[in-house]
Amino acid sequence: MSLQTTLPPADENALSHSRALTLLIREKIHNAGGWISFEQFMNLALYAPGLGYYNSGATKLGRAGDFTTAPETSSLFGRTLARQLMQIAEQLNPFNILEFGAGSGQLALDILLTLEQSGHLPEKYLILEVSAELRERQRNWFLEKIPHLMSRIEFLQQLPVQFSGAILANEVFDAMPVHMVVWQQDQILERGVIWQNEKFAWQDHSIQDAQLLDAARRLQPWIAGDHDSNKAFQPYVSEISLAARYFLKSLSQVLQQGVMLFIDYGFGRSEYYHAQRNHGTLMCHYRHHAHDDPFYLPGLQDITSHVDFSAFVDAANSNGLDLIGYTTQAHFLMNCGITEVLIQSASPGSVNYLSQANQLQKLVSPAEMGELFKVIALGKRISEPLIGFHRGDRSRLL
Repeated sequence: MSLQTTLPPADENALSHSRALTLLIREKIHNAGGWISFEQFMNLALYAPGLGYYNSGATKLGRAGDFTTAPETSSLFGRTLARQLMQIAEQLNPFNILEFGAGSGQLALDILLTLEQSGHLPEKYLILEVSAELRERQRNWFLEKIPHLMSRIEFLQQLPVQFSGAILANEVFDAMPVHMVVWQQDQILERGVIWQNEKFAWQDHSIQDAQLLDAARRLQPWIAGDHDSNKAFQPYVSEISLAARYFLKSLSQVLQQGVMLFIDYGFGRSEYYHAQRNHGTLMCHYRHHAHDDPFYLPGLQDITSHVDFSAFVDAANSNGLDLIGYTTQAHFLMNCGITEVLIQSASPGSVNYLSQANQLQKLVSPAEMGELFKVIALGKRISEPLIGFHRGDRSRLL
């Protein structure tokens, strides 16, 4: 059964939008000689001005969108994360917050309201959001909900020259464009995109990017390590995110003192490149349906890959950052006192309490978001251990 018959239909306006983006990508392929890397395809599909998924006006988050993130699942998430930020604030002067990809703005709202109550408001809450449409939605949301705090909120178009405080990114790295790589028995190739028979198709080429080739070669021991020597080597396909490494390098140059907290779904390298994951981790989200075809309706669906958190440690080691902690979202939220936040927000036994208790379960349950989502902390000049990693730290797996 095709995706067209199993996924919700798109209306004519949406289809017209997708056709316009498809034409743009086709032209890019033609101008490049008939082939582009998947990294280029993903970048266009998500971020092409006015047409890419994150740069169009369609709703992305919540029930009316394509997926739901932790802040939209429950305000418990942001209010609990704020407890970790309180501890960081007490170590820094000045204390600021920089959030990437703020989405609906719900996380910023919950954090600011909680920090206001505790007396730990940052001097500035900076937001760097690539989507102009989302920036406008965030601004309107804050004006409606927290007009008295608008003087502390500032929207950025680029990274600040220097920064001290906490840097946050929730489900940001999974949407960074990735290269698709194919490890074969005697060579390593890059899997890219062509236009063939009136549709997008895969085609493998030799790797021209020296940094990508070096990264792919360094992963060879993990690719081959679990392989059964008694069987013929089967091609292994997976992703490499150079964009995430470049981004972390840029952040390390900006951060003077403070902590980077990144929450996303992913694994350490040995698990990411496990033999059983030989088709990679690429995943698409359309109207709350998950599938693995990145060529389906470009511009109308999200395209993601899981995060290789070991690459974060490599970037930290290369750029003067310390690994402070790495754990599951469940452990992080429990360590920061999410159950106390629940009790403070609703009377046990009340309808509101039961509703929020169900939301808590979605955030921490291994069957929901608790185990797959991880939290990693990198920092500079931070001496006190962070409460979010007090129990259940998994840094040894990186």
